[in-house]
Amino acid sequence: MNSIKIGLMVPANNTTMEGEILKWLPAGSTCRTLKIPRAPGLLTKQTVSAYKAAALDLARQFSQDNLDLVVYGCTSAGLISGPIGDAELAAQLAATTGKPVVTTASAMVRALEESGAKQVAIVTPYLDQVNEQLTVFLAASDIGVKRLSSFKAANVEELGRITADQVAQRARETMGPDCDAMFIACTQLPTHAILDGLRGELGRPVWSSIQASAWMTEKEMG
Repeated sequence: MNSIKIGLMVPANNTTMEGEILKWLPAGSTCRTLKIPRAPGLLTKQTVSAYKAAALDLARQFSQDNLDLVVYGCTSAGLISGPIGDAELAAQLAATTGKPVVTTASAMVRALEESGAKQVAIVTPYLDQVNEQLTVFLAASDIGVKRLSSFKAANVEELGRITADQVAQRARETMGPDCDAMFIACTQLPTHAILDGLRGELGRPVWSSIQASAWMTEKEMG
């Protein structure tokens, strides 16, 4: 497939997604990243509206760029917004930038549907409120969360210290024979180095927020 020029939007604290998504996209692909400002603390139902408004304001910078597509790479914001709110933001970003838009939350659903998954195991770094929203988000597409394990990072500093090896071990501990697939949520969690190995070990599809976003980007580009 030909290389792809993406505009990437991530939370201001994200240090993982740009490097990893480029490893999953076709060779020669490029990425211009905009970091969305955020209030101190983790995203919540109370703060996500201001965060989304900041994203829309920032996205105007992409309107004059020679890009193929925009990726909104914040899983938790999409989960908190719900499927309807996430789709609405994607439409607003497309109108603002003049480019097709992939959101990580919707890519999660599409990737699991592609795998035929109906009952899944989930690993996240989130606190209970966002984990509950994730379960609701998937349920809207008839995907059940059979097992969920979270690092429960209390702040972005704790989130940023989670390693790929820790993610892999948590995935092994969480997956069970009653699950069709595994999903590792959050674009800050590093997963590029571990997904192929986990698929081999677990014998089932294993996706992450970043890989699902890359896969959906290629799918959108035909």
